[in-house]
Amino acid sequence: MIKNDFSGLKAMYVNCTLKKSPEITHTQGLMDVSIRIMEKEGVLVEKIRFVDHDVAFGVYPDMKEHGWEKDEWPELFKKIFDADILVIGTPLWLGEKSSVAQKLIERLYSMSGETNEKGQYLFYGKVGGCVITGNEDGVKHCAMGILYALQHIGYSIPPQADCGWIGEIGPGPSYLDEESNAAWNDFTNRNTTFMTYNMLHLAKMLKENHGYPEYGNSRKQWDQGKKWNFENPEYR
Repeated sequence: MIKNDFSGLKAMYVNCTLKKSPEITHTQGLMDVSIRIMEKEGVLVEKIRFVDHDVAFGVYPDMKEHGWEKDEWPELFKKIFDADILVIGTPLWLGEKSSVAQKLIERLYSMSGETNEKGQYLFYGKVGGCVITGNEDGVKHCAMGILYALQHIGYSIPPQADCGWIGEIGPGPSYLDEESNAAWNDFTNRNTTFMTYNMLHLAKMLKENHGYPEYGNSRKQWDQGKKWNFENPEYR
């Protein structure tokens, strides 16, 4: 078996818990399983707890230009964009991702109109995934929304790019609670491992090939009049 070398990759894990540091977050507990795999594979990993930062609401790159006194998003975005892989972690509340996760998605969306040197949308060539924890149903529902949002703005989503853990529906032990026995849950551990390696494989392939070719997907070329094989029916 050929061993892959992932040492040139960077990954960013953004924890969208509602809890500020240094409070323990169960979402981070499961994210750390994936992070440990990444680090063992030589990947440079960085972590952000989004709620610790003064990020404004809005869908513009810098909300200080739109009436907000403070907005740390421009600085955080530089760190997020520098990574080849973005993993969004969120707890479940009422079956939905956290409000913090939604804010992150909205701020990522604020950058979706920007383009790279090929004229493609900015996130082309980046890989995304998500980690979800809680005490109620909704893991797949939240994964659908998060992964759709990421691919819509240009992130590439590999097979099985999500993982999660939920205890018994209703009040009960959470991921890091000893009585949950979550660390030994084979289904969660398998999915977390597969997710991590699928992201690594796709990120490596994209990085080695300098992202996607601009043939057929460059906003810059489209605006300059190049339509490739598109033919508007009204011209026939």
